[in-house]
Amino acid sequence: FGNVSLLHLTDCHAQLLPGYFRQPNINLGLGSHRGQPPHIVGEAMLKHYGIAPGSRAAHALTHLDFVAAARTYGKVGGFAHLATLVKQLRAERPGALLLDGGDSWQGSATALWSNGQDMVDASKLLGVDIMTGHWEFTLGADRVTEIVEKDFRGKIDFLAQNISTRDFGDAVFKSHTVREINGVSVAVIGQAFPYTPIANPSYKIPQWSFGIQEESLQTTVNALRAQGIAVIVLLSHNGMDVDLKLASRVTGIDVIFGGHTHDAIPEPIIVSNRAGKTLVTNAGSNGKFLGVMDLDIKAGRVADYRYRLLPVFADLIPADAEMESLIQRHREPYLPELTRELATTETLLYRRGNFNGSFDQLILNAMLNVMDAEVAFSAGFRW
Repeated sequence: FGNVSLLHLTDCHAQLLPGYFRQPNINLGLGSHRGQPPHIVGEAMLKHYGIAPGSRAAHALTHLDFVAAARTYGKVGGFAHLATLVKQLRAERPGALLLDGGDSWQGSATALWSNGQDMVDASKLLGVDIMTGHWEFTLGADRVTEIVEKDFRGKIDFLAQNISTRDFGDAVFKSHTVREINGVSVAVIGQAFPYTPIANPSYKIPQWSFGIQEESLQTTVNALRAQGIAVIVLLSHNGMDVDLKLASRVTGIDVIFGGHTHDAIPEPIIVSNRAGKTLVTNAGSNGKFLGVMDLDIKAGRVADYRYRLLPVFADLIPADAEMESLIQRHREPYLPELTRELATTETLLYRRGNFNGSFDQLILNAMLNVMDAEVAFSAGFRW
């Protein structure tokens, strides 16, 4: 279908291997967002999208009967399996671009010990074309700049229209890139997490300023439209609620591929604004999903679209040998530590929850015990 295809992953958090990942059982929405995607979970999610209970899709998208379903359907994600899926989709969709919404270089022991190099190498081998960032910046300005200017040069465009220097307001990264897909001009604008200096250690990026930068985004979109660009995409790490608001205010964007809040949304949300409509999507986290957007472009505009959020079930998709070898090479120096048994649990330890997770609680209990404290706080391991 169509003549432009865009593949989207986000928030993999350095999870190179398949694993078990439980979706949240609570996701509160306030005001008009109450009871609307992305703020629906469990049975409400299944009902809203017409998904059969007990199915693979139900397991991928909800927390329902998680332990039993995980035993039935197996592990999800894993870059070797993701690589096979990406190759298959690209073979069916000539010219397809692979977009990475960020939070890719952080979240595992090997990413920490290799200063993100394992994920940089895996992203290049996976065939990522364009990415933006958030937790990447905790590696520090120098390391991020090194990766962008050396590892990514000529291979991956790192975009962020909303990052500038604090002194003169100069752009730190390219704001956008324009690609031609099957004769159609496609612009991708990058939107890094706007609150990085608040949510992450600001001393890591002391000379960089962030923010949503709505006006500069609109200026960029207007300039691209004036050039006759047929498709304009925002690759965002705002979080879905911010993306929905932004789509109602900034005109001229065809699709927002979002990240940050780890929302797995099987259908785009159509947002109206004063000049048209924008499709807003989000592709979950931890390498568990791959979003596939097929656009039909006619007379220089999006005439129609098809979208699928594909769950990556490791038992259904064979591992790509080259990616599997790369992962093994990066893990090999650390295997004694990675395979060291720390403890055994008799109950489910899960991470994902909007307020808390059992793994979060374990960490807090350990802090109380080891530090002999009366109160312990978590900065959000639950995400």
